[in-house]
Amino acid sequence: MPASITYTYEYPRPALTVDCVVFGFEVGVGVGVGVGAAFKVLLIRRKLPPYEGQWALPGGFVQMEESVEAAAVRELQEETGVKDVFLEQLYTFGAVGRDPRDRTVSVAYYALINLQSHPVQAATDASDARWFKLFELPKIGAKIETVLGFDHAEILDCALARLQAKIRYEPIGFELLPKAFTLSQLQRLYEQILNRPLDKRNFRKKLLKMDLLIDTGQQETGVAHRAAQLYQFDLEKYRALKQRGFSFEL
Repeated sequence: MPASITYTYEYPRPALTVDCVVFGFEVGVGVGVGVGAAFKVLLIRRKLPPYEGQWALPGGFVQMEESVEAAAVRELQEETGVKDVFLEQLYTFGAVGRDPRDRTVSVAYYALINLQSHPVQAATDASDARWFKLFELPKIGAKIETVLGFDHAEILDCALARLQAKIRYEPIGFELLPKAFTLSQLQRLYEQILNRPLDKRNFRKKLLKMDLLIDTGQQETGVAHRAAQLYQFDLEKYRALKQRGFSFEL
């Protein structure tokens, strides 16, 4: 059996971290018209320096024995209690000076979750974990102001831009809604993500023409106005259509 070889590396190496941008949608009261509906992002309050006491994205250092994705899953669960979610890799951020502790490169991930199904609880080096209305965060022009630790405002802007582009050609928004939803709730979700109003008639016409919604035969409950019909997204049908070249576009 050949002897093991030990390699040495004489050059400085950057540390590797992960950061997670988790988006959620609050349907709101009076769900038929989306009163109080809000597009939100999950933030943690840092317990340790640097940026102690400041809000930031969940994340942390990648351990030597784990993959980058495994580190993102672990850090998200440890700091917020959120687990069993699909994380998609967003971008790598490696500007010099982005972390005052050391030369650090971060791989960012983002996720879309139904926030009612994922209660949050701060732990480890997070003293608090909370949902914030994304478009009520301070801004400078069209950009989120640097009120977050590290370069997390830049990471958040990047994730939002990715989501706003992707939601136009993939039905990813349904992951943020309850299993059964109204057309008004769906429209309100798109308006919240895109941060602009949509024409009700055109939106519903395009959506219903795709024939990807299942009429549940039920109506919303607990509303003062006329109850709206509840629908479900037909994921299996969408997958079959996509294999044949179908293009989802709203």
